[in-house]
Amino acid sequence: MDKALRISTLENVVLLASRLLLAWIFVHEGVFLATNFAAASAGMAKAGVPALALVATIGLQLVAGIAIAVGWHARLGAAALGLFCLATAILFHTNFANRNELLHFEKDLAIAGGMFILMLRGAGGYSVQAFARQREEHESRWQWRFRAF
Repeated sequence: MDKALRISTLENVVLLASRLLLAWIFVHEGVFLATNFAAASAGMAKAGVPALALVATIGLQLVAGIAIAVGWHARLGAAALGLFCLATAILFHTNFANRNELLHFEKDLAIAGGMFILMLRGAGGYSVQAFARQREEHESRWQWRFRAF
């Protein structure tokens, strides 16, 4: 039996809620950046970030965020967003004399930690991937009976 299906219902509920909480900030920000691309591009240009990096950031936030939320390749999405948060903290939030910058640095590190835990733990039983795996196992149990036909 699949490891994701053996864990308790409470663990699956907590994993689902955790995935949704972690994914929300990235999906929300990705949608915001995409719908306000001109303003976001101008703001990023002031920080020395090219427009192509903004497009990649939006894509990463939306694709990986949705993957985590629904639980389809959540480990890969969590790894990518964990590394993204580390890079963001190190590249953009290093002015520790500014309390707000320090808070953003710490927030990015905390989110990265949560993403790395999700990367190791997986999405759990309440996920698209677990559902697909369960369906695949169910179908393979019945296929041998009809192979001769």
